[in-house]
Amino acid sequence: MDRIKRLSYEVLDKHKSKFGEDFADNKKLLDEFAIVRSKGLKNEVAGYITKFIKNEKREEEFKKSQAEASIEESAPVEETVEIETETTPETEETVIEVGVETPEAPETTESSEEKTE
Repeated sequence: MDRIKRLSYEVLDKHKSKFGEDFADNKKLLDEFAIVRSKGLKNEVAGYITKFIKNEKREEEFKKSQAEASIEESAPVEETVEIETETTPETEETVIEVGVETPEAPETTESSEEKTE
């Protein structure tokens, strides 16, 4: 692994801007910039370069999002809350009857209107 990292960093020091996130493209570019006779070693170096570039881009995006989030947090946020109230005329009375009818309870024939008067 040390050899792969060392070779990758040597190539990246000189030609970092030319490499991207695509493994196949990085493999072709590696053929242009370095002489690697072993196919397996070339694939490992190209893979390491690809992984390295992807991680750098992810870190940059993360830092940008963190910076944007800190800017949004520092700005004062005003919240408005609207409260809706229902108005009912004062002359009307709302009667809510809650009860459970059981067969043992005696039924009353008086209506609720007669009770309120």
